[in-house]
Amino acid sequence: MEVIKNLLSSQSFLGAIFSTIFIIGLGYYLRKKNKVSDQTAKGLTAVLMTVSLPALAFKSFMTDNKGQGLDAVKVLVFGFVAYLILIGLSFLFKFKYKGDKLKVVRNLTIFGSTTFFGIPIISGFSSQFPNGVLYANLFNIAYRVFLYSYCYIALSGMKFEKKNLKQILLNPIIIATFVGLLIWVTQGISPKTTIGENTYSIFRLDKTAPWFMQGVGYLAALASPLAWLAIGMTLAKISLKDASRDKDVWIYVAIKQVIVPAIFLGIVLALRAVNLLPTDASVAFSIIIMLATPPATVAVGYAISFDKEPVFASNASLVSTVVSVFALIVWIFILNLV
Repeated sequence: MEVIKNLLSSQSFLGAIFSTIFIIGLGYYLRKKNKVSDQTAKGLTAVLMTVSLPALAFKSFMTDNKGQGLDAVKVLVFGFVAYLILIGLSFLFKFKYKGDKLKVVRNLTIFGSTTFFGIPIISGFSSQFPNGVLYANLFNIAYRVFLYSYCYIALSGMKFEKKNLKQILLNPIIIATFVGLLIWVTQGISPKTTIGENTYSIFRLDKTAPWFMQGVGYLAALASPLAWLAIGMTLAKISLKDASRDKDVWIYVAIKQVIVPAIFLGIVLALRAVNLLPTDASVAFSIIIMLATPPATVAVGYAISFDKEPVFASNASLVSTVVSVFALIVWIFILNLV
C-alpha cells in the first residue's frame, strides 16, 4: 500500500499522465471544432517523424555508458527475439481467422505504434525511467527491420524489394539511433578532451558542443506534445461508434493491449532473473509500453493499400488507439509497482 500511495502522490507520475490525456484531448477538440485543418495532423506527423523523434533518439545516447555496453547488446538482441516470438504467437489466430483477416490480425498484433505512440510516452516518464528512451530505441531497431520486410511481404503478397531495405536504412530515426549508439558504445576508445576536472569523448556533443545539443534538445522536447496532438486530431476524424460495433475489433484490442504485454512482462522478468536482460527498470518499462501500443500506422497503411480487410484495419486502429490511452496508464501503474 505504501508503494501505491507514493506512486499516486508522485507529481512527475501524475504530471505525465495528465499531460498525455490533456494534450490528446486538446488535439481532439481543435480538430473536432475545426480550429485546425485536416492537414494539420499530417504536418505535425511529418515534423515528428523526420525531425523530433530522430533528435530524441540521438539525444538519448548523450550520456555516460558506465559499462552498459553489454546491456545495450542484450536489449538489441532481445528486440529481434521478441519479434520472432510475436510472429510465432500470432499463428494462434489460425484457430479463429482465415485468409486476409488472419494476415491483418496477425500483423496488427505484431507491430504496434512504437515510434509514434510508445517512445513519446516513455519520454514523458524520463524522471522515473531515465534510460527508457535509450533502451526503447535499441529495442525498436528490430521492429523497423521486421515492419519493412516481414509485414510488407505478408500483406502485399510480394517478395522483399530493395526499396524496403532503403526505407529501413535511410529512415531518419534509424540513422539517428545508429549514430547515437556508435558514439555511446565507443566512448572508451574515442579521442578525449578535458572539460573542467572531467575527461570526455570528443563526440559527447552534450559536453563538447552544448550549443549544438541545446538545439537538438529543443527539437527532442517537441516529440511528445506533437505526437499527442496528432493522435487527438486523428481520433476526431473517425466515428468511434461505428468502429466499436465489430466484435473482432474488441478481441484484437484485448489481445494486443492486455494479453501480449502480460506475456512479455513475464518473459522480461524471467530473463532479468537469469541476467539475460538488464535489471535496470527502464528496460522492462520501455519494452512493455512499446508492446502495449495500438497498431502501427505503417501496418494499417499496408492493409488499406493492398486491400486486405481495410475496414477492419481502420476500425481496429481507431478503437485500439482510444483504448490504449487508458490501457497504457494501467500498464504504467503496474510497471511502477513491479
